[in-house]
Amino acid sequence: QLQASGGGLVQHGGSLRLACAASGRTFNTMAWFRQAPGKEREFVAVISRTGGSTFYTDSVKGRSTISRDNAKNTMYLQMHSLRPEDTAVYYCAANPGLLLTRAPAEYAYWGQGTQVTVSS
Repeated sequence: QLQASGGGLVQHGGSLRLACAASGRTFNTMAWFRQAPGKEREFVAVISRTGGSTFYTDSVKGRSTISRDNAKNTMYLQMHSLRPEDTAVYYCAANPGLLLTRAPAEYAYWGQGTQVTVSS
């Protein structure tokens, strides 16, 4: 029900926009997580249904913007000033509930992931 796209190879300092298209239903809470090789999946950003509330992990704050277009049932993550440490598989997640949680275990729906690689 979630399809992530937009990943790719980008140079240090470059930009990417990830998209997560939802189908079948609309979710109140949507989020991005990422997982680098050998590391646990970590929270990146979360957005409420209206887009009025957003939260980011400190490492991407100021460099990334999470947004959503409810008419298209799609969430986005615009990333700028990318660094090699941003390299990971990025996953979108969603919940019917209203809690803007950073915990992966709280999300019932997951996309398949899209690879982001930042070269130094």
